[in-house]
Amino acid sequence: MDFGFNLKSVTQLLSANALLSGWGSAGSEQHSKCAALKQTLRIENTTIVDARFLAAGSRVKVGKLCPEQQSQKFYAPTSLCRVQFVTKTSESSGIRAEAWLPEEWYGRFMGVGNGGLGGCIGYDDLSYGSSFHFASVGSNNGHDGNSGEDFLNNPEVIEDFAHRSIHVEAVVGKQIVEAYYGHQHQKSYYLGCSTGGRQGTQEALRYPADFDGIIAGAPATDFNHLIHWTGMLSRHTGAPDPTSPAFLSASEWDLVSKEILKQCDALDGVEDGIITEPDTCLFRPEALICRPGQIDDCLFPAQIAALRKIYSPLYSDGKLIYPRFDPGAELTYRQFIWGGQFPEYPRDWLQYVVLNHTTFDFSKYGPKQGKRIEAINAGGIATFSGDLAAFRDRGGKFLTYHGRMDGLIASGNSKRMYDLVSATLSMPSLDSFYRLFLVPGLAHCTGGIGSPNFGQRSYDVTHGVNASSHNLLLALVDWVENGKAPDEMIGTSYDGQTERAHCRYPFRSVRNAEQTAWICVQ
Repeated sequence: MDFGFNLKSVTQLLSANALLSGWGSAGSEQHSKCAALKQTLRIENTTIVDARFLAAGSRVKVGKLCPEQQSQKFYAPTSLCRVQFVTKTSESSGIRAEAWLPEEWYGRFMGVGNGGLGGCIGYDDLSYGSSFHFASVGSNNGHDGNSGEDFLNNPEVIEDFAHRSIHVEAVVGKQIVEAYYGHQHQKSYYLGCSTGGRQGTQEALRYPADFDGIIAGAPATDFNHLIHWTGMLSRHTGAPDPTSPAFLSASEWDLVSKEILKQCDALDGVEDGIITEPDTCLFRPEALICRPGQIDDCLFPAQIAALRKIYSPLYSDGKLIYPRFDPGAELTYRQFIWGGQFPEYPRDWLQYVVLNHTTFDFSKYGPKQGKRIEAINAGGIATFSGDLAAFRDRGGKFLTYHGRMDGLIASGNSKRMYDLVSATLSMPSLDSFYRLFLVPGLAHCTGGIGSPNFGQRSYDVTHGVNASSHNLLLALVDWVENGKAPDEMIGTSYDGQTERAHCRYPFRSVRNAEQTAWICVQ
């Protein structure tokens, strides 16, 4: 069966669907067929809240349940049936979810993930999937908003957040798809980044039959240690006390960033503001120490000591807890981590999940709290197992990527996960089912400098190019359905003028002999 995923550009698909929505009889029939789902569809523990047909370009109203989305606007990229539903996951928990079912469907199902501690349906990813004519389903991950307050004294909500919500959205979503189209999907896919990347990894580990192909970007795996590491990054600079002698102001972080580039930018042979291999950057913060009588454009000893800790791996009792912060990524989330306050993610996780009270003094946060987070492992959230045998054996394909300018999750953690899977499965190379792309210049999931766009999210599409070489989602489809695995991904700049090859691990990106392009070498 030809699904036609590479036959039209995104722009052409949208134009074609705008015309389809104007067909009177077909449109009327689809309206009725969609609306009927609310009255006729019966799924265990599930209530269809609303079902209505949207013409291409229609505004999607999202309500007020997720405050973080109130300033955003979402649109139907193609004519589709929007199904809103709620599924109980226990007596005290449930997920709120949506299925976007394109009028022109190519037989594919796609689940999408979440971000942070959320809490918010991924409308951008639902739009992205349906623009390529996937029947796409996303949920609120068991609670609304990006706060951890709903976790307090509610282990079932934590269970949804840790692993259950994506499985439920897949199981129920596939039933909705079959009811609407009259037959089952042909292939199923998953798309997520950050928390969504962790969710995708949990799917491969716990529910290997849910998806044939998974994209797990910048995954928040080894979650307990990630939470602790994030807290310690801020503690190194004195948080929650911005008057600490270790605190660095925004201008001082600018100074640090310039010095890192001065020491490491040219290591890849090109001075372009991008450190291609942060692992090779042995940053020496001592170069910034104030000389006698100097008070400007320099740092004091307590600040230098903080930087040494930040750019070193985190250990506890001789055990590696988490890789070091990537040199070159320090400006991307500096306010969140180093703004003087203890970051909200480790704050909420400790208060609402681990301690179950909100009175902890975060000036006392340290290794003791990290050990407690790890020991509790609420909801089995750690997500740091290498046993992907079941997913591999049923033919599943796993694509992951990580920006080397990621200021929230160290890219070295994705290398750790890859190496853990390799060791667990006794497979020196995982190329047959698992590929990791480390992307120079890419920040957390999206954004950055250079050529960070390769179709990993809806806003990272190279417009006018609709091919698996430039689009990670299409590359996954090509791998699952045609057996063509991606050896490299071509990233483009935001103006579309610059391209760069991004390499699968353990290959790395270097300039060719003519110094005209980036190539992948081992």
